[in-house]
Amino acid sequence: MPLQDHHQIVSVDDHLIEHPRVWQDRLPAAYRERGPQIIEADGNHVWLYDGVVFPTIGLNAVAGKPPEQWGMDPVRYEDMIPGCYDPAARVKDMDLDGIQAAMCFPSFPGFGGGVFQRAQDKDLALLCVQAWNDFHIQEWCATAPDRLIPLAIVPTWDAELAAAEIRRTAAMGARTVSFPDSPVPLGLPSFHNAHWEPVWEACEETGTVLSLHFGSGSFVPGFSFAATRAIPGEMVMPDAPFAVAITIFSTTLMWSATDLMFSGVLQRHPKLQFSLAEGGIGWIPYILERADFVWERHRYYQSIDFDTRPSDLFRKHFWGCFIDDEFGVRNRHDVGIDRIMLEIDYPHSDSNWPNSRKRAAEVLAEVPDDEVTKITETNARTMLRFPR
Repeated sequence: MPLQDHHQIVSVDDHLIEHPRVWQDRLPAAYRERGPQIIEADGNHVWLYDGVVFPTIGLNAVAGKPPEQWGMDPVRYEDMIPGCYDPAARVKDMDLDGIQAAMCFPSFPGFGGGVFQRAQDKDLALLCVQAWNDFHIQEWCATAPDRLIPLAIVPTWDAELAAAEIRRTAAMGARTVSFPDSPVPLGLPSFHNAHWEPVWEACEETGTVLSLHFGSGSFVPGFSFAATRAIPGEMVMPDAPFAVAITIFSTTLMWSATDLMFSGVLQRHPKLQFSLAEGGIGWIPYILERADFVWERHRYYQSIDFDTRPSDLFRKHFWGCFIDDEFGVRNRHDVGIDRIMLEIDYPHSDSNWPNSRKRAAEVLAEVPDDEVTKITETNARTMLRFPR
């Protein structure tokens, strides 16, 4: 059944481009000179943070442009449509696209705050994390509280500080935190390490969902460069075209989900919830079948849960997200119809804006009305505790 007027679309993965004053308006005066700010460089707008130039301001801010004009080069704010960085304009672009509500991930900090994780001055980095959260909740989302869903980032380098920020932002209205899809590439302990217990406890206590966006751990398959070993602000270009990475991005979340299913974390923290942002859903039935197969044969001699099937853990703790996944929709019952959500991905290149509603109607054309309602709206509202 095609989308009807009563079907609202809640996107669990969009993005914003921070406006130039986000940190300069919020950092203490003593830190502003070293805090993130926009400067001119060779005719472009770029970020300068603690002496390092980050030439990625416009990366993927391609909404409104034909594919022939897409690229990886930095741009100026006037080269983007205002909905990229202005929340009032974003709501108008959502109206144009037929989208009721959206949750936006950061751009300059990296999806999971990796820029601040790699920063040398952690006192400044913590202030920058808090400033972004204040901006996102009190300025961006406050512009349209019924349309824009609060998300936070955390100081990943210190689990206790991260737990404190989860509690602080939850009290401000944040429904989720963007967390690295794998902490290891950032030089942090793995999901299997007790290091993260304060984070898990804070999320359970506050009902905060952990949103794992692909690439938030800084590892990009097929296009991998170790940012910690690279010259700050510069990419080490591999031989493979970026098309390889774009094609297999979602595999990082397959790894993340499998890692967590065998970590013991889910058994110790039964209320934890993970959203696999921009991961697609078509792969989920296979990896659950494979995980159960491995569990059946190999649990006897390994330190893994002897009683609970990985697939049961997945369906209790994980939420799948897709932009345009016809195969996944056809196999939605093997994925779990109560655990599938829609993403719009504005203003990135995978987005169908301004035709997102039209494309969703095509993908969901053979899906019954009650299931369309779950996929487009109510599953997301349930996960994020964000009612109409």
